Amino acid sequence: MSDASFTPARRRPEIRFSPYEPRGFWRALEGVGAVILATLWVLPLLFAFWAAFHGAEYTTRLELGAPLTLENFRRAWDAAPFARYFLNTTVLVTLIFACQVVLGTLAAYAFARFDFPGRGTAFALVLVQLMIMPDVLIVENYRTMSRLGLVDTIPGIALPYIASAFGIFLLRQTFKTIPKELDDAARVEGASALQILLKIYVPLAKPIYIAYGLVSVSYHWNNFLWPLIVTNSVEARPLTVGLQVFAGGDQGVDWAVICAATLMTSAPLLVGFLLFQRQFVQSFMRAGIR
Repeated sequence: MSDASFTPARRRPEIRFSPYEPRGFWRALEGVGAVILATLWVLPLLFAFWAAFHGAEYTTRLELGAPLTLENFRRAWDAAPFARYFLNTTVLVTLIFACQVVLGTLAAYAFARFDFPGRGTAFALVLVQLMIMPDVLIVENYRTMSRLGLVDTIPGIALPYIASAFGIFLLRQTFKTIPKELDDAARVEGASALQILLKIYVPLAKPIYIAYGLVSVSYHWNNFLWPLIVTNSVEARPLTVGLQVFAGGDQGVDWAVICAATLMTSAPLLVGFLLFQRQFVQSFMRAGIR
């Protein structure tokens, strides 16, 4: 083959967007907006870290050479029964999540795969719960807990949340994406409905369970208003209410100690997010809300 007959392949021209073009301008604007929002979000956290690891005199004064200290954490731990608060909160979020998983899985499976009278009406009532703010029901919930004798108890805090409309909806949408042929094949093998649920649906929905678990635990770990109203003693008080009592008038306004206590209460959530952030994002990207 002669050199004259050889024609080199043409490279496709690169498409570049100028910041002065409309599309490039909006992309640049979105990037600037994202940076601004991220900065506004992280500033309180950075202030809490700075105040917690420095003395009270450096709370409002930024000096890079200021000495680090753990004294604020020691004072915060000694000033309030945080060990009891951590235990109460752990038991609370575990109890709520376990009940939500069991009830949500059974309800979602029924709505997704069984035909029964009133199924559409029942599911519509579940969706109505998504439109009602929990704060609207605080008074009636308190009356109910008082009649049941569950005021100032951990089950009393958990009971209004053990059935989650969001969890039922999320799992139902996930179960409906699973091919029904798997049900038929399992029934041919003699599997019962419960066996099909536990051996087919639950394993296939594992990413959704992880994502929902992170959402549920973080929400109830930070829940404040209902636990504040229904608890009166250290034996049932969770971290959020204990932190509010700790930062009350008896302790004064020592921002260094308060920031140290705040970091102690939020540390498990921060660690959990750092450990499971990839699974959390991938579960919604792969499964999503269909």
